[in-house]
Amino acid sequence: MSVLPFLRIYAPPNAVLAAPGLLAVAALTIPDMSERSRLALVALLAVIWGAYLLQMAATLLKRRTGDARNRTPAIAIDVLAVLVPLAAFLLVRTPDWSLYCAVWLLKPLRDSTFFPVLGRVLANEARNLIGVTTLFGVVLFAVALAGYIIERGIQPEKFGSIPQAMWWAVVTLSTTGYGDAIPESFAGRVLSGAVMMSGIGIFALWAGILATGFYQEVRRGDFVRNWQLVAAVPLFQKLGPAVLVEIVRALRPRTVPAGAVICRSGEPGDQMFFVVEGRVSVATPNPVELGPGAFFGEMALISGEPRMATVSAATAVSLLSLHSADFQMLCSSSPEIAEIIRKTALERRGAAPTA
Repeated sequence: MSVLPFLRIYAPPNAVLAAPGLLAVAALTIPDMSERSRLALVALLAVIWGAYLLQMAATLLKRRTGDARNRTPAIAIDVLAVLVPLAAFLLVRTPDWSLYCAVWLLKPLRDSTFFPVLGRVLANEARNLIGVTTLFGVVLFAVALAGYIIERGIQPEKFGSIPQAMWWAVVTLSTTGYGDAIPESFAGRVLSGAVMMSGIGIFALWAGILATGFYQEVRRGDFVRNWQLVAAVPLFQKLGPAVLVEIVRALRPRTVPAGAVICRSGEPGDQMFFVVEGRVSVATPNPVELGPGAFFGEMALISGEPRMATVSAATAVSLLSLHSADFQMLCSSSPEIAEIIRKTALERRGAAPTA
């Protein structure tokens, strides 16, 4: 047996190990802990460190054998998770060496898909984010200047300089309000109210820009995935790009586990389905299996009658669903496809009931 499969088996999930490891780091800072408990926590850290050593070796072997793509971030995190605690244990002669295990905070992020998405959002929205950040800086300095002018004579210990007033400006703009610096004059309180309202608006702009960026990024990813699924259906492969775009927007992807019921006999037929991957079983007197490229559920849409058969997933299946309103749109924009669907429905009606 090669080393790589062994390391794959014995490299536990990152979050499962990171959580107890970080809890042990936190517990070791308790001053009145018994020596026995402290040794047990150190042993736990050693076990976790050993597991991360195996994971680092597995990652390096993957790169060496060409078994992974673009593993540089994962390798960097794995190396840090092993070398930083080891160096701290060997070089730091105080109990604080265990604090360096906090580098394991990076481990749950190792394989996260969130940060590549976040990077693309920040890159796409950089101009708008920089604009709002510049506005924040301008408002911050202007507010600190105004607070300094108004309050310096009343509270010289808190507003005696613009840098001192900037602390008040930051906590007021962020509406945090620690209460350690509060204007005492009427003009200062009016200024504080205006600053708090401005801060709400600025943070709302930041949140709105990021929310829009994430929505567009997720929508873009969904569109690309749906396009690939639709293009895999033979019925749609002859369509032009314009019609295909409309179909991509109309179809909804759906994954069904093996054995699950997709639609039941007697239910109202409000949508039809296209099989992208896997196989489905149509429960008729002579059961029929449909594979990739097939479709079902069209009879209920055409006739308006309840479904005449129960369809379940014979294997794990990837489907595209088309609702009745979108079906009418498809029929009007692509008469050729509509004719194929109607012809198939008539053939099935003459042969055996279907959904």
